Amino acid sequence: MSSRNSASLAQRAEKLTVIEGLSPGPELSIIIPTFNERDNVVPMIERLRTALRGIAWEVIFVDDDSADRTLDVVRDLSTQDRRIRSIRRVNRRGLAGACVEGILSSSAPIVAVMDADLQHDETQLAGMLEIIRQGESDLVVATRYGEEQSSDGALTAIRQAGSRVAIRAAQRLLNVKTTDPMSGFFMARRSVVEQAAPKLSNQGFKILLDLIASSPSPLRIAEIPYIFRPRMHGESKMDASVVMDYLGLLISKWSGDLISARMVLFGLVGSSGVVLHLAVLRLLLLQGATFSVAQLGAMLVAMVSNYTLNNALTYRDRRRRGWRFVSGLVLFSLLCSVGIFAGVGVSSLFYGNRSRWWVAGLAGAIIGSAWNYITNSMITWRHAR
Repeated sequence: MSSRNSASLAQRAEKLTVIEGLSPGPELSIIIPTFNERDNVVPMIERLRTALRGIAWEVIFVDDDSADRTLDVVRDLSTQDRRIRSIRRVNRRGLAGACVEGILSSSAPIVAVMDADLQHDETQLAGMLEIIRQGESDLVVATRYGEEQSSDGALTAIRQAGSRVAIRAAQRLLNVKTTDPMSGFFMARRSVVEQAAPKLSNQGFKILLDLIASSPSPLRIAEIPYIFRPRMHGESKMDASVVMDYLGLLISKWSGDLISARMVLFGLVGSSGVVLHLAVLRLLLLQGATFSVAQLGAMLVAMVSNYTLNNALTYRDRRRRGWRFVSGLVLFSLLCSVGIFAGVGVSSLFYGNRSRWWVAGLAGAIIGSAWNYITNSMITWRHAR
């Protein structure tokens, strides 16, 4: 659409607003992903109302079908305040995906992302908005690592150390120019997200890092320090899966999206299966089992472990439960068995052509792994609930 047509549409919309006595749309949309954050909704709204006086704003709660019925509270509030909106995501999980859906559903030219746990300082929103209004920045990051080192009071020593290692890795591997690429509190022009949206991952928690790394053009980034508060209600979502997701995202973006984050996780789980396979094989041999029996037992244990970990981590947004877990295990085993035969065939072909043994073995492993990943993504976890 040409700029002339866009201007014409904007003028007509403005005239319609004046004629019908409608108020203009929001300048700022705040996107808040939620999962079991019922007790934090009312305090969050109260704080936003105080912090954003004089600003045309809306808040969009994007909920991953919380068991504590978080959206019931949001909907009750929305009947009294039209600035409050909600999106319910069914059979979908993940903070990154929730943020992207919320941003793309908004009409405000500027969007902010923050957590529902009240650890982010909402009083910084007005200052972040003013920075973008000035036109010199596309993205404003609320950093926990400003001059005051303001995250120290709300993070354990282990989480502080882990966060700093993750930040250095992002800065060096992806050349990210911000002191806190792990921040979940930032503001950007919606057009920036629109341009990067096709490359953004729906998995994981680090939407900011993904946004910076996926942007088709360099972003003008500003920072504003804030004090990271302790959580008031609910439980932290930080666990081992978050670390795995982050590693997957780093490798994916470092490879220029040639390798997906899900593929990285699948590979990491497969690597753990190899270690487990060898450990079980050795243990059974020490117990006096024949090699054939020990090998079969080790393969079965590794296969069950790989399936369980992939279901919990790699495909947790499509996680199979109940009887579907059992049927998924059968599908996974059958598909991986085909992958084993394919890998052996390719290895034999390479070895027969006088290739080095390790080249033949590597070729077979690559073919087998690719088969397992592609077929299980398309079949085993295609529409799991």
